[in-house]
Amino acid sequence: MSKAQYAQRHDGRVAALQYLYSWSINAPDNEVDDLRVFFEGQEQPRDHYAFGEEIIDGVIKNQPEIDAQIKELAQNWEFDRIAKIDLAILRIAMFEMLHRKDIPPVVSINEAIDISKQFSNADSKRFINGILDRLKDKLGRDSRKASE
Repeated sequence: MSKAQYAQRHDGRVAALQYLYSWSINAPDNEVDDLRVFFEGQEQPRDHYAFGEEIIDGVIKNQPEIDAQIKELAQNWEFDRIAKIDLAILRIAMFEMLHRKDIPPVVSINEAIDISKQFSNADSKRFINGILDRLKDKLGRDSRKASE
């Protein structure tokens, strides 16, 4: 993957984080309109964030399954006490790890940690890393390779 493609995927993840954070606080009545308005407010044209839009769609469609995984893996932690920003970061990385076999799990984990450093507090990266590391160990595939 080129540096430009990596940067575009990172931008997509950040846009997905921003949208999913907002969505977790106040889910829209009309997601199509809400996404249109959201992407109109971004720096780049909407197609620049195509990867992020795939993530948004995947997280929303798979939210019950992803949240069940978080509840199982967040040992000794009440789900409702997880900061909304950390929850959005976890949902993105877990969606990728569970449903995007073209992305090595360590890439999803590293991106989640990098994004948490930018958008959350210092303790979050350890919490997020711990949960994602437990999921990685459960996946039963090489964590450093894409599998498709």
